Amino acid sequence: MTTSHSTTHTPELTWRVWAGFSAMCVGMFMAILDIQIVATSLPAIRDALKIEADQMSWIQTAYLIAEVIAIPLTGFASRALSLRNLFLAALSLFTLASIGCAYSPDFATLIGFRIVQGLAGGCLIPLVFSAVFLMFPVHRQGLATTIGGVLAVLAPTVGPTVGGYITQTYSWPWLFLINVLPGILAVSAGAWFVAEGARERGLLRRLDWLGLGALAIGLASLEIALKEAPERGWASLLILALLGTVVIMSAGFVARSLRHGEPIVDLRLFKDRNFAIACALSFLFGMGLFGSVYMMPVFLGLVREHGPLDIGLIMLVTGVAQLLSAPIAVQLEQRIDARLLTAGGFLCFAIGLGWSYDQTATTDFDEMFWPQVVRGVAIMFCLLPPTRIALGMLAEHKVPDGSALFNLMRNLGGAIGIALIDTVMWQRAPVLGKAIGIKLLEGDPDALAFANLTIYDIPPPGFVPPEQMLETIRPSVEAAGLTMAINEAWAMVALFTLAGLALVPFVRKHEQEISTNKAI
Repeated sequence: MTTSHSTTHTPELTWRVWAGFSAMCVGMFMAILDIQIVATSLPAIRDALKIEADQMSWIQTAYLIAEVIAIPLTGFASRALSLRNLFLAALSLFTLASIGCAYSPDFATLIGFRIVQGLAGGCLIPLVFSAVFLMFPVHRQGLATTIGGVLAVLAPTVGPTVGGYITQTYSWPWLFLINVLPGILAVSAGAWFVAEGARERGLLRRLDWLGLGALAIGLASLEIALKEAPERGWASLLILALLGTVVIMSAGFVARSLRHGEPIVDLRLFKDRNFAIACALSFLFGMGLFGSVYMMPVFLGLVREHGPLDIGLIMLVTGVAQLLSAPIAVQLEQRIDARLLTAGGFLCFAIGLGWSYDQTATTDFDEMFWPQVVRGVAIMFCLLPPTRIALGMLAEHKVPDGSALFNLMRNLGGAIGIALIDTVMWQRAPVLGKAIGIKLLEGDPDALAFANLTIYDIPPPGFVPPEQMLETIRPSVEAAGLTMAINEAWAMVALFTLAGLALVPFVRKHEQEISTNKAI
């Protein structure tokens, strides 16, 4: 395989490269942060635009569908337009769509602008990781990957805090208007500092429209199926039809891509064992990362009844741990075998996820502190070494497609992980709640402690409680059942993350990495 990315930079050029890369990181951070901060204010948006309750989730789903379609197209688009031009176009479009969302007069208009936001935001994420290996020499790629990686995983963590603050302090349009000033500044900096770069003229005229259609329909069907399956059931007619569409469209897309002269995505990259394994690791990491960011607000909001800002402040522990561990991760990533760092990262991340398995109805900041610290430290080692394994040894012209696929796998892992978590939580919670309710009526001391009740809250054994007594303890029973279901979901994502360890021994160590480590 061809190695690359050893460009020599003058001091002036290095400064300009860092400035341009920083602008691209701002764009990526905005795109990832957006989905998190909007989630905290969906009820406010629903009330303002008079949206039906069962339609509210489409504000997020529309963005996610567009984003997951755009991510794999980024490699093709960057070759056709150049890295710089695609970044400027995507961030400009994202900023304008944010303004459109803020001033949407009705639900349909908002959904339209959210789709545009998602298409633009999906391009901004893989562009940053492409830039690491296209704009920097080898000895600077570790630091650049860390900066991009920290922002990529920090955004979901601080999103609830930012969203909660805006929700409680300002009106809902500011969830979108917050993107405008950073967007303008980042576009200006990108236009000034990011080098023009090469582009393949005429490539857009050779776009595989049939492949694009199959990709878009397949990914959109998958997102909708994952959204609806936990509620409707995985065996329902609609879900089976959607999953069947996914299989057919995916098969058609793969066949088309392998035969077309200018495929939208170069699927032949998966022939590289290291790249394929790194993408599988990215998928498993996405399940744990997005799953943990999803479960914590559900528990803290529904069981502990905290507000959006309080939830965000509790979750900041993970973000602080990420930031503090980032410099250490940079130094170790340059000196230690990427396979060892990846194995250590996935092991620690699995421990941090599994540590939350013993939550009770009284669990709060103190009990959640150390599991968050362990996860926050581990996150950097689950992202940086696999990124180098995936992209560090690709030929320069293959990096954009590689980055798109690598980031797509993380997002798909998150989407599938959340769907499985929802299935576990909402199907198991009533069953577990009923079981713990029986134990409570029997006066079981462990069940009483778990549900945060005392023996005086429960009627004597054999006594049929009046309706008022049942209503008094029902919220506690339901909260306890949900807590137990969430605990099962924590265990599930921990096991999936642990499975990543089995893949690491199959990663090959390249000669260039060996010589680089010796030089350091």
